[in-house]
Amino acid sequence: MRRDNIDEIRKLFIGLDNKIVINGKKQIIPINFDNAATTPVLKKVMRAVLKASENYGSIARGDGQKSQYSSDLYEECRRYVIDYFNAPLNKYTAIFVSNTTEGINKLSNILIENKDDIVITSRMEHHSNDLPWRDKCDLKYIEVDEKGRIIMEELEEMFNIYKERIKYVTITGASNVSGYITDIRKVAKLAHKYGAKVIIDGAQLVPHREVNMCGEEDDDYIDFLIFSAHKVYAPFGSGAIIGLRDEIEKYPPDTKGGGTVERVLDDHLIWLSTPEKNEAGSPNFFGAVALMQALKEMNKIGLGLIENNEKKLLKMLIDGMKNFPRVIMYGDNENIEDRLGIMVFNIDRLGYEMVGEYLASIRGIAVRQGGFCAHPYTRRLLGIKSDEIEEYIARNGMPGMVRVSLGAYNSEKEVNIFLETIEYICKKCL
Repeated sequence: MRRDNIDEIRKLFIGLDNKIVINGKKQIIPINFDNAATTPVLKKVMRAVLKASENYGSIARGDGQKSQYSSDLYEECRRYVIDYFNAPLNKYTAIFVSNTTEGINKLSNILIENKDDIVITSRMEHHSNDLPWRDKCDLKYIEVDEKGRIIMEELEEMFNIYKERIKYVTITGASNVSGYITDIRKVAKLAHKYGAKVIIDGAQLVPHREVNMCGEEDDDYIDFLIFSAHKVYAPFGSGAIIGLRDEIEKYPPDTKGGGTVERVLDDHLIWLSTPEKNEAGSPNFFGAVALMQALKEMNKIGLGLIENNEKKLLKMLIDGMKNFPRVIMYGDNENIEDRLGIMVFNIDRLGYEMVGEYLASIRGIAVRQGGFCAHPYTRRLLGIKSDEIEEYIARNGMPGMVRVSLGAYNSEKEVNIFLETIEYICKKCL
């Protein structure tokens, strides 16, 4: 079942039309343009969790009927997540984590054998795909151009220089700041040519585009993908690593404890196989159930429909913002085919914090403002050089912008209300 009406899609979510109070009196339906941070919850996700709770028991730790039901459903969730990304079960596994940040930290702890391992990343990364690798390996960065896109030629240069010494390329599938989509097929082809493996931070990409782990050719497959459920319309703090089973199996787990071992003796132990050995403690059963159901609902809505609506709304936003002289937009706002529904801007003579507060207080519009946990990238988009940052902060405070980020349910009406509010702020607020 595919839905082509945004009003019908909105009915799938909880709370979108719940009114809020503005300035102590006016009740209005709020607008959520902060989907890159966290998305609202699908109704069927909560129904699935409620149904699962009726027979909730321990996972893989008992023979009672409820324990068996929960164990079977948990593994069904794992299989569904693997299949959703077209990952062959004989090659890939899914490790449930709490979010993308934990997943990338887990991989960096497991995969890096010594500090001489070369890992390539970019200056477009979220902190979660930058900080976990620092101090663990020989981390090298490829730069972005003046519009904020990754300079792919630098990645080619890295491989020409270091060749097989490069172990991993860990790169974002799509930026949480500019919305640029990385050509992950090109990255994978280049990495595999030299025997390196590819890790994709899918936190922003997965909610908006199809991701095929197998790729389209023999050498453009993805080795590891990490994503979060709270960005695909599911609560309860879950996410997953989809990765090469044999590669993960080679290494001991980064977190040890109950559920990770087959046998423990006084002086040695035997680990369970992957993925069990990589999920220490009692699993987040409801998080896994929520994640599976959310992906099922996204599949019903259709990622193609989500993409088309998003592109239409992004163009409306950008075209509308160009009409306001005080608005400063960042990145490439002419060639937008490689962008998700994310737009970043500032308003001249008005701090980004105040813009966010005005949008919320005037019309109940939720956006994100600041550095978006991607400070090196944000600084580059703002055109602040590294040797100028301290002086800039002393004079202006932390550099930042305002971000609008779209979800599957956002509408033209909401975009028009946003633009009207921005026009009001530009005229009335100094």
